[in-house]
Amino acid sequence: MTRVLIVDDSVFMRKAIALMLAGDARIEVVGQAANGLEGLRMARDLKPDVVTMDVEMPEMDGLTSLRRIMAECPTHVIMISSLTTEGSNAALTALKAGAADVMAKDASHVSLNIVNLKDELIAKVVALGMARRPRRRSGADTLPRPDAGALKFRSGQFDLLAIGSSTGGPPVLESILVGLPNPLGAAVVVAQHMPEIFTKSMAERLARVCKLKVVHAESGMTVERETVYISPGGKNTRLCRAAPGRWRLECGVEPKTLYMPSVDMLFQSAAEVVGGRTLGVVLTGMGDDGVRGAKTLHGKGGVILAQNEESCVVYGMPRAVTINGLTSASLSPEGLLKSIQSMAPMSFGTGQVPARLAG
Repeated sequence: MTRVLIVDDSVFMRKAIALMLAGDARIEVVGQAANGLEGLRMARDLKPDVVTMDVEMPEMDGLTSLRRIMAECPTHVIMISSLTTEGSNAALTALKAGAADVMAKDASHVSLNIVNLKDELIAKVVALGMARRPRRRSGADTLPRPDAGALKFRSGQFDLLAIGSSTGGPPVLESILVGLPNPLGAAVVVAQHMPEIFTKSMAERLARVCKLKVVHAESGMTVERETVYISPGGKNTRLCRAAPGRWRLECGVEPKTLYMPSVDMLFQSAAEVVGGRTLGVVLTGMGDDGVRGAKTLHGKGGVILAQNEESCVVYGMPRAVTINGLTSASLSPEGLLKSIQSMAPMSFGTGQVPARLAG
């Protein structure tokens, strides 16, 4: 039984979330709080498995309450943020501060929107309830990076790095992308399960801190080396052949998949277009999105790495590819970064790597 604490200053939202969760026999709502300060006190006393937390609240806002909870009584926190630019920035800050996941609510259509969140919310709560509790955090918003080994690749071995990520993934993703050298010798395409306004803010944030160019992917974009393409939330991103020796991206809402952007579709298209010169990486997340695409990619000679269980918020997606015998290694975020760095050209910054990918 997963024990949940609901923190929101809206009476309607508290009741709506409680009713949704109470309908699932695997979940027990153990308390409701009207602001971040009350939520912090109840988190200390009740020790819930999962907390749902609003961002904007009186007395103590959700971000402050989150940081206090992670420092004093760590548990899994799902931030429920408004579907606005400000809300998306707050959501990314929350993830870096220790939130396990974020969900978006449309403030202009709350009564309709909250009902549409039901299945997603229940799935996240149940998955987090089964996961190990997070470790206590100090005041610093840094990602714990367990020591682990790394694989050694050949310089220039891959033309494409394809990354799939879900619950708990954004901080890991950032730690990897920030550490990639320029030139890397390959293009990078990321499928992160998040709403589109969140992925757009993520791309803008990463563009400020990464050595590689980072863009929010759009249909028709030509795929280039030394560029990171963040798939838009709510759409699937596929690689397609364009002119001879050129690839492009297609982003669209069809076909519908359970998770959008779909890691399966990204990996499958990479297998078809790039084949064995693809390195696939599967980060923390619930479910098994990516395993079917990884099978196709593995069959084409591509290499797949997975985040190890010890460093995952939810060991779902990495577990799926690992138990199916598709991975070359399961590594910590630091091990994944070291492995990816080894594929870069031997002499960084020579400017001799072609800007566009060869097909």
